[in-house]
Amino acid sequence: MTSRERFLAALACRPLERPPVWIMRQAGRYLPEYRALKETHSFVEMVRTPALAAEVTLQPLRRFPLDAAILFSDILIIPEALGQPYFFRDGGGIGMEYALDSAERIRALDTTGVAERLGYVPAALEIVRGELAGRTALLGFGGSPWTLATYMVEGGSSSEFSRAKALYFEQPALFGELMERLVEALAALFAMKIEAGVDAIQIFDSWGAACPGAHYEEMSLRWIRAVIERLPAGFPVIVYAKGMAQHHAALAATGARALGVDWTVDLPALRDALPQDVAVQGNLDPVLMELDADVAARETCALLKRMGSRTGHILNLGHGITPRAKVENVAALVQTVHNYRP
Repeated sequence: MTSRERFLAALACRPLERPPVWIMRQAGRYLPEYRALKETHSFVEMVRTPALAAEVTLQPLRRFPLDAAILFSDILIIPEALGQPYFFRDGGGIGMEYALDSAERIRALDTTGVAERLGYVPAALEIVRGELAGRTALLGFGGSPWTLATYMVEGGSSSEFSRAKALYFEQPALFGELMERLVEALAALFAMKIEAGVDAIQIFDSWGAACPGAHYEEMSLRWIRAVIERLPAGFPVIVYAKGMAQHHAALAATGARALGVDWTVDLPALRDALPQDVAVQGNLDPVLMELDADVAARETCALLKRMGSRTGHILNLGHGITPRAKVENVAALVQTVHNYRP
């Protein structure tokens, strides 16, 4: 069974002798070859240049026998394609060229020609697919409409999300107009990725936990569902909503084939609570990649034992890998999974 077949079998909740393994945000400053590339190219340049995006995507696969690759990109290519560019602030965090602080600015977002403006995405996927030759699963990703809206309305990174919440509570019709534009743009991006040959799509609702619980459906989930409904029926979608596992039934009802969860969740209990045809992805604490490699291997083995014979598990971190991760820890994680036998 190839890595790609194993990954897709896990999404379909079929029995496997071991779960597939991949690492969210595989590329990053923990890899010396990535750091070397970053010395001569900016992050945004690498995202927009197919050969560079493909190179960064493939770097972890050259080191580790992972079961899936995820295209190097950024969730903010969507607002940029709509006419609202992003950048990285000198002190850290994301900045947008301007904030969506008026109805005029929201209505000026141009959903026509999104696919053409993001043509570098399928070009990068074509390179990666040629290198993987069908042996390894290939994923694309994007942010949820709500998560994208927080950056766009706030004008960048935020801790309070007050402007985005004000738009929802005080101008619900205008909020709906923004979300509909984001659904349309995301559906176009994902359709383009699917046509280019990805095996699954992951949607990151990174700021779902900013939503009041009683409003999570209207602020975020309904729009995730609208995106998934625009995709080919049955196409595998993984939804990751950090800090929102208590909404697992509603998250599964979006049409997701799998739910990614953070490290605070009892993964076996969550798997048992979900429908049998909905897989789980996770959920090792990313800090384990910064500690002793023996600790990383021990905790990986412990998670595998807790999951037991349950089907539908993709082993992953509970969030993206950090810049302080050690290469040897990632190797220990992957080797532990590959050598594990129940």
